[in-house]
Amino acid sequence: MSLAALIRAFVRRHAAAYASAAVMLLGIALLTVWLPRQIGHLVDALVARQISQADLWRELGLLLAAGVGIYLLRVGWRVRLYAAAYQMGVELRRQLYQRLAHQGPRFYQTRRTGDLMALATNDVDAVEMAAGEAMLAGFDGTLTLVLVVTTMAIGVDWRLAAIALVPFPFMAWSFAWISSHVHGRSKEALDRFGDLNDHVQETLSGVRTLRALGLEARSAKVFAELAEKAADAAFWSQRWEARYEPAVGMTLATSVVLSLALGGWLVWHGELTIGQLTSFQLYLVQLIWPMFAAGWVLALWQRGRAAWGRLSAVLDEPLAIDDDGSIERVEPGELVLRDVRFAYPGAPRPALDGLSLHIAPGSTLGLVGPTGSGKSTLLKLLLRQWMPQAGHISWGDIKLPDYTLEALRAGIAWVPQEPILFSASVADNIAMARPGATREQVQAVAELAAVHDDIQRLPQGYETPVGERGVTLSGGQRQRVAIARALLADAPLLLLDDALSAVDTETEHRILAHLREQRKGRTVIVVSHRLSAVADADVVAVLRHGHLAERGTHAQLLDKGVEHSWYAQQWRIQQLKASLEQD
Repeated sequence: MSLAALIRAFVRRHAAAYASAAVMLLGIALLTVWLPRQIGHLVDALVARQISQADLWRELGLLLAAGVGIYLLRVGWRVRLYAAAYQMGVELRRQLYQRLAHQGPRFYQTRRTGDLMALATNDVDAVEMAAGEAMLAGFDGTLTLVLVVTTMAIGVDWRLAAIALVPFPFMAWSFAWISSHVHGRSKEALDRFGDLNDHVQETLSGVRTLRALGLEARSAKVFAELAEKAADAAFWSQRWEARYEPAVGMTLATSVVLSLALGGWLVWHGELTIGQLTSFQLYLVQLIWPMFAAGWVLALWQRGRAAWGRLSAVLDEPLAIDDDGSIERVEPGELVLRDVRFAYPGAPRPALDGLSLHIAPGSTLGLVGPTGSGKSTLLKLLLRQWMPQAGHISWGDIKLPDYTLEALRAGIAWVPQEPILFSASVADNIAMARPGATREQVQAVAELAAVHDDIQRLPQGYETPVGERGVTLSGGQRQRVAIARALLADAPLLLLDDALSAVDTETEHRILAHLREQRKGRTVIVVSHRLSAVADADVVAVLRHGHLAERGTHAQLLDKGVEHSWYAQQWRIQQLKASLEQD
């Protein structure tokens, strides 16, 4: 969809606001055209001494009333117009947010967070200005130009009007030339601002790492370079936009010189009165606004086109995962993976290849294996963040794509390797899984996650702000708060993706013991590099190179011996390390 089509659709939806603003602008244009003509008549009457003092005061009162009317109408159309135009900004930001919220990991692998944030600010503002200021300025300028030129030709003298318009083709050519450069420069300015925004976002997110590595000076240097590029791009954009004004000035100056020369000659020969020449010059002055409006509208339009080009590329990006399912409620049952194959885009080999696995309802599956064996990938397929290229996954005898994404993800509580906490209180972070939860329910799941005592020691307890991404908490505390949040969701499937890596062994055992006690038919999949976390699982599955290498209980896998079992070998190594650390 082009910018013009977008604005047409928006104007149709808000026709009342735009129509009322247009009517007010028509009133302004008519009053603006009436004023010079009335002043010309008044000048002729004063020169001829054919007006009384009472009539003079009445005429002056009418002129003052017209000025007040123009002022009120200008305020009115701006109120009506901008109320509608700002609504476009709201709609675009809502569409952008919804699109970003539904995009999968593949999209974010190629997009930068800072640039996406810039789209929601600068780019939306540019489109909003094109839909508001540019639309009405264009209408106002065109209407004023037509009325003024018509009045100059019919109401004053067509010869003066004709000679005054001689420089206008030059202005039109200048505007076309300038406009072609404004578009490119505006897009470059928006791109450079996105680069700068992205660097700032990354720097603030990783500020502690930068300080730890002593990279503040390097980061500041990069910021300075990006800021200079952004400023330079914005400067060149504004520099090209500024060229509209000299084109208008030269055109108007030439028109004034030509009309004064011809007008003086006509007055000298008695074919034109001084009042008519005065009216004409006032009309000519009124052409300043339409000429400036043309430049202003073109600048806003080209800026809006550049911004919409960037926005539409994101809004039109197809979703990585289709949401074509119709089943809106998950029926817990057996999880079945049958001959599942999945490879990440550009990867040399599949992350999972021919994987078949059955997970009984209400059981706990321990998922282990070397780094890169496909453990986290399997969880992402269950969450439908990615889709397998072969095979299928079903839950309760229903294939995952048959569920709506909302229903599927509502049925799964997931704690990723790097849990995300939001800039809110500890209680609010936990209650995000169930906004209506009571404080007693929040505390209950915090106790299950073995984090209640830690929260009590915080300065404000459960009301302590955790800062952006949970920066004020330790890694273990963040993980346990995230586990508490997942437990509060009470979903039939709980996925723990190495979610206990930052806690000590004793705390790990406490959390897992609480999970076994409070499971209540919930299926749990525990991914861990620490085998002690899966020792009590109903079934342990070992993945290697995307294949199911071993499957059985903890005892069954140990009975295979270290020569035949990767699990038994790793268990022995980890137990030796643990005993050495205790010594």
